[in-house]
Amino acid sequence: QVQLVESGGDSVPPGGSLRLSCAASGIIFSGYAVGWYRQAPGKQRELVAEITSSGTINYVDSVKGRFTISRDNAKNTVYLQMNSLKPEDTAVYYCNARKTYIWKENDYWGQGTQVTVSI
Repeated sequence: QVQLVESGGDSVPPGGSLRLSCAASGIIFSGYAVGWYRQAPGKQRELVAEITSSGTINYVDSVKGRFTISRDNAKNTVYLQMNSLKPEDTAVYYCNARKTYIWKENDYWGQGTQVTVSI
């Protein structure tokens, strides 16, 4: 019943911009920490940006100053604005929602959206 759907991935030239969206159903996003992860060929999956239910935001160093994560609770959606894109940003981007308890963790993933940055 829980579903996270990513959208907005595309193929763009270096320096271009994209806005990724993660729309949730079956959960209320505001109660979760939501993160954007990416996985490039030959690389491990890495956390790119995260926003907690309290509004705390963290970014991986390689995207600081270029990417912005935000929430729209009315739309139950989290966004990742990606500017000044580089070829190194090419990856499948995944949305994750997590709520951690002392004895368990609820953890949900979307299916991913492809971002390709090339000439």
